[in-house]
Amino acid sequence: MNMFPDNVVTKELSTAFRKDGFVAIEGFFTVAECDSLRARISDIIDEMEVPQELQTQFSTQETEQIQTQGTKEYFLTSGDKIRFFFEKGVFDDKGDFLVPKEKSLNKIGHALHALEPTFKNLTHSRKVQEVAQMLELKQPVILQSMYIFKQPGIGGEVMPHQDASFLHTEPLGRVVGFWIAMEDATEENSCLWFIPGSHNSGITRRMLRAPKGDFPLLTFIGMERDYPDDDFIPVPVKKGGLILIHGEVVHKSGPNTSDKSRHVYTFHLMESQDCHWSEDNWLQPTPELPFQRLHT
Repeated sequence: MNMFPDNVVTKELSTAFRKDGFVAIEGFFTVAECDSLRARISDIIDEMEVPQELQTQFSTQETEQIQTQGTKEYFLTSGDKIRFFFEKGVFDDKGDFLVPKEKSLNKIGHALHALEPTFKNLTHSRKVQEVAQMLELKQPVILQSMYIFKQPGIGGEVMPHQDASFLHTEPLGRVVGFWIAMEDATEENSCLWFIPGSHNSGITRRMLRAPKGDFPLLTFIGMERDYPDDDFIPVPVKKGGLILIHGEVVHKSGPNTSDKSRHVYTFHLMESQDCHWSEDNWLQPTPELPFQRLHT
């Protein structure tokens, strides 16, 4: 596993990424850049108004993915909007918050990169462009973005998965995740864990959206493999650290049982040249927000 020192972008980065399916770069973004995103998220939460029927709890586990038709629709139409997804157990039976609302969120997604200037500027920054060039991504476009909270004490587990199960391309291997720590991500507060080299084994499970008018709106085909715990290694990074994630590498994070949150901003790039975006992916470009080309 390779950890690169502060803000280093070299050809070695690309070699390590191809070998392991992920790579971490400490200090890639500054403390000030992280704080600016956190401040804007705080403002968004202050302004947040969530209708009761859209109090959506998010989980990557298949049996809990999206529970009702209404919340499925909320999720499926969030690709060109800023929407809120909550942890389990944060509402009472009347739909009122049981915790402070800033402590209730699992994530905010999926168009921060397009609709919020602070996030847009960082996503299109010269540093991100240099990484895309070093990885030789051809005509990269931005698919989606999320701000993930991993709340202290209640931050939910993310089961072992591959991003390509949800963001599928033909051929595979054309999606890269940029995972940026807004505060220290440690084993204590549930950093990411990876299986090095697991991006070379293909995928066995996909989440599909139904054709318009069909139900259920979302379904899974195939099954996730069983992954021994001993195959995973932890990848902690400090505030401002960047982890690059190959679309097929297996990764996970445990529940956050600590008293420290683990805020992250993450987005995905797709190499659009000679690549087909699957029409049955949950996420689809819209006339209002086509997939945006990364500034170069």
